[in-house]
Amino acid sequence: MSLARRCSRTACARPAVATLTYVYADKTAVLGPLATFAEPHAYDLCSFHSERLSAPRGWEVLRLALDQTLPGPTEDDLLALADAVREAGRPVSPAQNPAQSPARETGREVARRGHLRMLTND
Repeated sequence: MSLARRCSRTACARPAVATLTYVYADKTAVLGPLATFAEPHAYDLCSFHSERLSAPRGWEVLRLALDQTLPGPTEDDLLALADAVREAGRPVSPAQNPAQSPARETGREVARRGHLRMLTND
């Protein structure tokens, strides 16, 4: 759940915990867990507004189980973070990183076109 996403209801600044979508063909409103990404045709609701949701007359409200706990990092997330930190802290020799060690030029420049140079071996 992203803490940056807020309830879609006007003047509500509470964090969103559920996503509401409508299935017009079935006359059904589906209220489920917060979607991974904000969708333009879905509404993010806080716990207050998701509990008090009502649908138009003749419509059915389908409520899926909401997980009210904040998801923590998984073991895979922690291992990936540890690997990234180890990799960033590993020293890199200039022979392994050609971008940091400029190539020695043996000729002189005789022409240039854009980023390309023509060198001679004089």
